[in-house]
Amino acid sequence: MTFPDITQMLRARMPGLRGTLEANAPLAPLSWFRTGGPAQMLFSPADEDDLGLFMAALPAEIPWMVIGLGSNLLVRDGGMPGVVIRLGKGFSKIEVEGMAIRAGAGAPDVKVARAAAEAGIRGLSFLRGIPGAIGGALRMNGGAYGGETKDVFVSATAVGRDGSRHILDRAAMGFAYRRCAAPPDLVFTEAVFEGTPGRPAEILAEMQRITEARSSTQPVNTRTGGSTFKNPPGQSAWKLVDEAGCRGLTIGGAQVSPLHTNFLVNLGAASAADIESLGETVRERVKARSGIDLEWEIKRVGLPAPGAGAPAETR
Repeated sequence: MTFPDITQMLRARMPGLRGTLEANAPLAPLSWFRTGGPAQMLFSPADEDDLGLFMAALPAEIPWMVIGLGSNLLVRDGGMPGVVIRLGKGFSKIEVEGMAIRAGAGAPDVKVARAAAEAGIRGLSFLRGIPGAIGGALRMNGGAYGGETKDVFVSATAVGRDGSRHILDRAAMGFAYRRCAAPPDLVFTEAVFEGTPGRPAEILAEMQRITEARSSTQPVNTRTGGSTFKNPPGQSAWKLVDEAGCRGLTIGGAQVSPLHTNFLVNLGAASAADIESLGETVRERVKARSGIDLEWEIKRVGLPAPGAGAPAETR
């Protein structure tokens, strides 16, 4: 699918914009599933000021969204109308400030965990188990291996839809399980996390144990999107999926991982429709067996391929 090119219109409204604009940019290479359609416009801001300029001048009728490393994202086959914002090098800085770490929203979680370990800051090792960037960890209260973003969070900086700059404390974030209550029209640009003193060698050893645990229990070297469904209260999503007989279940080029049943895998030629259909089939089977409605943790965005049916309701 090809969208109308809005590059000239946006450039005319935003003199002085320093970031890059790319029309009909492929999003499949930016998603860990390696599937899906293009973005009508992909914008990579140079820095926070550039992002603010863009947001303030973007016409209200143009939809937009932010993506990080694409590890928890399924882009539908028809692509994304409007603007997709991707935070790159200008948002990947990591600085140590005593027992705190200041990290850009585009910084990979694993790099933040390593910087903390090397500085002797304990408490951030769990980030090694989250295959994403800091912006996503903030938006979803990302967690793994006994830790959550809220546990070490101090503050976050964000740019509003009008280009204004905001500082959010813990109360303003309203963290809950895999959620935060910060307004959806805020784009996180950096965050500060704080840990406690520790020995670098011991913290790095803890990270290594997390690495080994992930490698042995999750399909980390495949085209996947991470945990597919949120754990219902008092339940494990993977166990519910397994008990519903879905381990190894395949639709088109998509499969429920035989290694970890809360992961969907692109076997090589899966469409986004294959993956979403598989996920909905799993939800139906779990509901039929246990009465539990699994909630998607993977974010599904965009339009179906031309001629395809409407996508399942986001749940």
